Amino acid sequence: MLEVIAVVAVILAIAVAIVLVLAATKPNTLRVQRAVSIKAPAERIFPLISDFQQWRSWSPYEEKDPAMNRTYSGAERGKGAVYAWDGDKNVGSGRMDILEALAPSKIVIKLDFFRPFEGHNTAEFTMLPQGDGTHVTWLMHGPANFMSRLMQVFMNLDRMIGRDFEAGLANLKTLTEK
Repeated sequence: MLEVIAVVAVILAIAVAIVLVLAATKPNTLRVQRAVSIKAPAERIFPLISDFQQWRSWSPYEEKDPAMNRTYSGAERGKGAVYAWDGDKNVGSGRMDILEALAPSKIVIKLDFFRPFEGHNTAEFTMLPQGDGTHVTWLMHGPANFMSRLMQVFMNLDRMIGRDFEAGLANLKTLTEK
């Protein structure tokens, strides 16, 4: 019986070592980007992103926990606007601060997650004229701490977060092409 326990312990130790090595080989930065073409001028899209209170009309994260606590502070919109949330396990808690709002082409947001995992990223929305519409890009980038890299051994964060970005961009498209 002692030999079986020793073999199981060795196998378990090897498995843990493999997972840790795999996590260490993951990139130390996280970058997720999605884009969409919208048949609407940037001037119609920009206010929906630069005003955090408008995010309830298009952000996929708002649907994940409709009962989450939201607080708005700082500027009403644009540079200096702040949005903080505290919700269930689907959304956790965090805060966004608009650092830059260059109407109607770019918005840069400091994005801090506190729960369930701490993370500090930058989100950028760019809106470039394209024919009779606008090419909208949603980018999030930042450092990938070891916990994030460990999670990436078991899940594809680009795919997981990217799906949410795609849903949000599709909502913006539907909302602004009306």
